[in-house]
Amino acid sequence: MADEKPVALEPHADRGDGRHFAPSTARNREPIRDVFAEQGLTVGNVLEIASGTGEHGAYLTEAFPGLHWTYSDIDAAGRASQQAWRDAAEHGRLSGPLVIDASTDNWGEVEGKAWDLIVSVNMIHISPFGATEGLLRGAGRLLKPGGHLFLYGPYARNGEIAPSNAAFSENLKSRDPAWGVRDLDAQIVPLAEAAGLSLKAVIDMPANNLSVIFRRS
Repeated sequence: MADEKPVALEPHADRGDGRHFAPSTARNREPIRDVFAEQGLTVGNVLEIASGTGEHGAYLTEAFPGLHWTYSDIDAAGRASQQAWRDAAEHGRLSGPLVIDASTDNWGEVEGKAWDLIVSVNMIHISPFGATEGLLRGAGRLLKPGGHLFLYGPYARNGEIAPSNAAFSENLKSRDPAWGVRDLDAQIVPLAEAAGLSLKAVIDMPANNLSVIFRRS
């Protein structure tokens, strides 16, 4: 799957130095920062899967000096933006970007390391479900005991879905039948539990999104 076509659902602004800016990140980065603070996700080594523009890693490492963040993506254009954000950072706590295909069971050089936090923002609904399955297996494999998996995005809950998320899911499926909004309780939690992860928190976020936090036992 490496170096597939970009899957961005919105235009990204480029201000001339290679860093891309996504409108959705501008809207959700502060609420995500607040969740990190409330849930104690402010110190440790972070692996981000599907880092997109790279803005979240740059913003959160600036907010929390105890975070050391590694970018990854299968999309070459995304990795170029992540590299630009790394180059622009005024600290040395951003690394990568790496090529990681979440659907596989070998994530390359990150294997064998114990991570405090794995992060994936807005990936699950714009990728085949095999990527979600691999993400959860990878979190179970690579997180330290007591480490956390942080997910952000739209979800159904026990078969119920907000009308805006239902419409969004249909739009996604029209683009690619393998995409779509997933059911947190019916689809995600069982896979997480099978990987040794327990659900710690589900937090309502803007625009019918959720922050979902799992803890490795």
